Amino acid sequence: QVQLAESGGGLVQAGGSLRLSCAASGPFFSVLALGWFRQAPGQEREFVAAITRSGDDEYYADSVKGRFTISRDNAKNTVYLQMISLKPEDTALYYCAASRLALLPKRAQIIEFWGQGTQVTVSS
Repeated sequence: QVQLAESGGGLVQAGGSLRLSCAASGPFFSVLALGWFRQAPGQEREFVAAITRSGDDEYYADSVKGRFTISRDNAKNTVYLQMISLKPEDTALYYCAASRLALLPKRAQIIEFWGQGTQVTVSS
């Protein structure tokens, strides 16, 4: 069983930056596709970014392209989300996600493993 634990959320002003981390425990880290979703109050959980098993391919939601960067360190069993130029509309609970599929699905309903979430609040 894979367990995911996020950290790094917080309160930041618009235009600021944050770096989220997600540490994984359990087997199979190097064969997991990893990524991030977010959920704002009253909204559905939405895809943000994902990275392949080897880390050589990344993909992003249009709303965060050019501002967010996902990366992974397989030696540390950790995936990161660097966020810059944050906007108030980025405010949400951010979840780490993992899948044994080659590519992380963009549909939350078929994600295998979830973290508990870390809150990101961007003030205007």
